[in-house]
Amino acid sequence: MGIKAGAEEDEGKAMLLDSALDSMPLFAKELLAGGIAGGFAKTVVAPLERVKILFQTRRAEFHSSGLLGSVSRIAKTEGFLGFYRGNGASVARIIPYAALHYMSYEEYRRWIMLTFPDVSKGPTLDLMAGSLSGGTAVLFTYPLDLIRTKLAYQVVSPEKLNVSGMVHHEQVYRGILDCFTKTYREGGVRGLYRGIAPTLVGIFPYAGLKFYFYEEMKRHVPEEYKKSIMVKLTCGSVAGLLGQTFTYPLEVVRRQMQVQNLLASDNAEMKGIMKSLLVIAQKQGWKQLFSGLSINYIKVVPSVAIGFTVYDTMKSYLRVPSRDDAGVEVVTNKRISQPSSQTQ
Repeated sequence: MGIKAGAEEDEGKAMLLDSALDSMPLFAKELLAGGIAGGFAKTVVAPLERVKILFQTRRAEFHSSGLLGSVSRIAKTEGFLGFYRGNGASVARIIPYAALHYMSYEEYRRWIMLTFPDVSKGPTLDLMAGSLSGGTAVLFTYPLDLIRTKLAYQVVSPEKLNVSGMVHHEQVYRGILDCFTKTYREGGVRGLYRGIAPTLVGIFPYAGLKFYFYEEMKRHVPEEYKKSIMVKLTCGSVAGLLGQTFTYPLEVVRRQMQVQNLLASDNAEMKGIMKSLLVIAQKQGWKQLFSGLSINYIKVVPSVAIGFTVYDTMKSYLRVPSRDDAGVEVVTNKRISQPSSQTQ
């Protein structure tokens, strides 16, 4: 009796779960899948992200040490948790960012196909949908990215340790809320969006090119391998690397604009994208525009791989139809509804 009752209870829970999944809107499933994928992937690569930000912003202190030396320096001065400084703000940003990015990409793609039924389903469609979704996600989550950068920029060195070459100063921000409050007091809403111009200029081509390269590479994959997860991850990783390379200087400009008020007062003020690019190239050398790119390569590959894997797994678990099936259904419904509306 007990075993039978337990089986019936499990069956009842499964039916409730099935009912909940069936009643959940498609966009909500895509939001949930994207958020979980983004948060998990970002946490895995957080140590590399911290080192990269320090390379981009603390040039004098970390460039001479190199990658391994910088890792050793952070470990000595801040311990293991130092590699995750700012990761709370990063995850708080990436969950809504990834959720919006994936969901809005799918929605923009369906909207374009609905509005323009004759548009070809190819890389150009993904370029447009990816660019729009990247800009949308940035606009909604940029203040959290700014806060993440400011927290990651700080290097807190305990008094008992004295590592030569480190800048010793008191911690400026003591957490996400403290950083948000002080940033708002210093510059208001404009202060929370400092550096968003190069971010938007960078994210439109990056997000678009990432999807463009991904779909273009998949077109050259033999049909029998197109459903392979490894093939998808490989295509996504290479697409991310190519997109990142073309737009990376804009990310360096964004990071330096975000922490400008924390830099030494004799640094040239950065206003505008082109002026900031010239200032960095003239004062710090053109190589600074690609500072941290090698670390970013190491970070992007596992990040994209993990993100795609988790996203696909969650979509399968949440029973999200493939984007091609959803697109065909949208266009079909559009064409069916047109004649009926004309006869009324």
